[in-house]
Amino acid sequence: MVKRNYRERLICMEHDSGSSSPHSRLWTKDFWLISLATFFHLFSFQMLTPTLPTYVQTLGASEGVIGLVTGLFAASALMVRPFIGRELDRRGRRSIYRLGLVLFALAVLTYRWAYSPGWVLTVRLAHGFAWGVATTAAGTIVTDLVPPERRGEGLGYYGMFMNLALAIAPAAGLYIIYHYHYPPLFYASTGLALVALYLATRLGQDRPSATSQRAPQGASALFEPGAVFAGILVLLLSFAQAGIGTFLQLHAQQRGVPNVGAFFTVQALALMCVRPLAGRTFDRRGPGVVVIPGLCVVIVALLMISRASSLAWFLFGGLLYGMGHGALLPSFQAMSVANLPPERRGAANATYFSALDLGVGAGSIALGLVAQGWGFSTMYVAAAATILLSLIIFLLARPAPAPQATARLSEEEPGRLRA
Repeated sequence: MVKRNYRERLICMEHDSGSSSPHSRLWTKDFWLISLATFFHLFSFQMLTPTLPTYVQTLGASEGVIGLVTGLFAASALMVRPFIGRELDRRGRRSIYRLGLVLFALAVLTYRWAYSPGWVLTVRLAHGFAWGVATTAAGTIVTDLVPPERRGEGLGYYGMFMNLALAIAPAAGLYIIYHYHYPPLFYASTGLALVALYLATRLGQDRPSATSQRAPQGASALFEPGAVFAGILVLLLSFAQAGIGTFLQLHAQQRGVPNVGAFFTVQALALMCVRPLAGRTFDRRGPGVVVIPGLCVVIVALLMISRASSLAWFLFGGLLYGMGHGALLPSFQAMSVANLPPERRGAANATYFSALDLGVGAGSIALGLVAQGWGFSTMYVAAAATILLSLIIFLLARPAPAPQATARLSEEEPGRLRA
């Protein structure tokens, strides 16, 4: 019996669900629009990632409170995602996506008048709610648009737009606060969110198969068991990521590097280079070839960052971290929706992104407490230990191949695979 690869099994299962496309076209108008909208949305968000902690610090907050600012944001997004996933499967994707972007822009603008840590925490809750709505919808839209046999590749390219925002936005945000202070930062972030909203209004209508009367009702509509394994992995990855997004600038300042904005640029450039290659490798050879090296590289990067004492070492750590992260995120997201019919993709994306939010929230709070008690270097070692745990889990519990799918594929779709 000929052994088929992971890409072929995905095609077969999508064929059985009735959701596959007769064509493998990736770069459609809607794919461009959702990618560009995501770029501007992420640019708006990433400008605030390294700057909000310093803003809250100027208001007199401790490291623990700074971690809570990120933690509450993630908790708010986590609370809304399951319900949004259910509504995406019932009502469609586009209108919910636009609503999320409207709320996101309003929340960002409101930071302009948040003059105490307590007010920042309040706005952060609303900001996280809007983020949860918009990103769950965007993730579901893109998994609808990408051909199933090119899902890893498509999500890799989609992620490049996110990485391009990551390459520019943190450094841009830091530049603005150093030269113009915080109010212009919040205005610029709001403007970018409005650009994303305009692009979202240009998206076409939902595909007829994007929602279905077959979507489960009640509690089962809020949760997709098929996305749990990928969710656990991304939870642990995002737990460690919280140490980068929330505390890197403060860690660098303590180590004598006043502005580490270039770290995010190097990280994002590495992400952009790795993601398409990792996506194609995932489609052709399965997740193990991508995930295992990616996790190992992230561990090394976090240990390097923990001991970095110059900008050059921070940048080298950012390069390695970007390479590992770029291989892992599209792989985990593709795993979360593999073999699922369209009416379950909203719930699957909600489950996946809820796990991501839970990791960011728990990581921000827990790592903030570690940093407050033992310092930032120890905190990054703890983050590396979290990634080691995810590697162990993947090695012990990764899903086995599906021989039934392989057999049906050889009978039903040989022409499509040759094409």
